[in-house]
Amino acid sequence: MEDKTWGRSSSEDSDDEVYLQNASDEEELVFSSGSIPKLQFRNVKSISCWNEEIGRGEVIEKNGKMWITTGIVRSGKIYSSIEETLYLMELGALHLLENRGTSISLTEMYEKVAAGKSGCCWELFEVYRHLKSLGYIIVRHGVLWSLKSIRSSRRPAALEITEESKELVDMGSVQRLFSELQINEFRPDFDVYLPNSRFRKSSPGDPSFLLYLSRGHPPSRTEIEALEKQCGGIPLKICLVTEGRVSFFSFDKVELPVLP
Repeated sequence: MEDKTWGRSSSEDSDDEVYLQNASDEEELVFSSGSIPKLQFRNVKSISCWNEEIGRGEVIEKNGKMWITTGIVRSGKIYSSIEETLYLMELGALHLLENRGTSISLTEMYEKVAAGKSGCCWELFEVYRHLKSLGYIIVRHGVLWSLKSIRSSRRPAALEITEESKELVDMGSVQRLFSELQINEFRPDFDVYLPNSRFRKSSPGDPSFLLYLSRGHPPSRTEIEALEKQCGGIPLKICLVTEGRVSFFSFDKVELPVLP
């Protein structure tokens, strides 16, 4: 017998791109301004099946409105990354299954993240959890929310062509896409959007900023310039996680006067 679970998330509108079974959305979803959630009963969970090959969960029963800003849409199905999946499990909003139908525990998902599986490490999850708890909308950098969103952003044309060619609607293409996203690649980690109750995956617009997790040491000037070249004019922020504390930095060019 299952105990009552607790949870917190953001309040969003319904997603007309996804055709999944919807149960009651009666539970109220609450954000807090800090990292500690306001706990409340959650009686109805979404159900997802974890696919180890692509490192994503496929949502098979969608409950609650948090899916408006969580997961990517492919061929009418929602696929959630490991950080999205674990975050919803922590909130008590998601029940995760293996292909055989057995449940996957929080501990097992923590172990996957700690081992750096599925393109995520523990520090990256802490960043995601921190921003998500504040209401920000987040997706992996270079991953489209849906195929309909290809022409709705100002991303570089080369990137759009690459993504359009990869992100077909069959399962094999989804697997190829996420197998290419590796930890420690020198590229931004997340596209981050401000809280927006009118957000739509089919027309997300440009992110407010791109986020790069600094791993081990602050990036050099050369590395920052290389990162900025991938941003297409969108602001870049550097993130550092130290003993669970998440900090953000940005850099501006300053011309110093020439002294006589």
